Amino acid sequence: LDESRAFVDAYNHELIDIHRLVSEQMEAYRNHLRGMIEEYVEATGSAWGKTVLEDFRDYIGKFWLVKPRATEMESLLNTMRQAA
Repeated sequence: LDESRAFVDAYNHELIDIHRLVSEQMEAYRNHLRGMIEEYVEATGSAWGKTVLEDFRDYIGKFWLVKPRATEMESLLNTMRQAA
């Protein structure tokens, strides 16, 4: 979550790729993120997490998907699902 929109200037461009989650191709990643936040809120009762979920459409444009440059996008979601 990059509320200040400063992350794009701070990450290591040589080692990682970043992607916004707003495009249609990123729907599976958006759903995964929302599910992770929902699980977190359920487990912790986090008020901040509830706020993000309530305004998810507004917050989604502030999230970045960060992946190692050597990892293919197709395998990333499977890896994330297995880790969760």
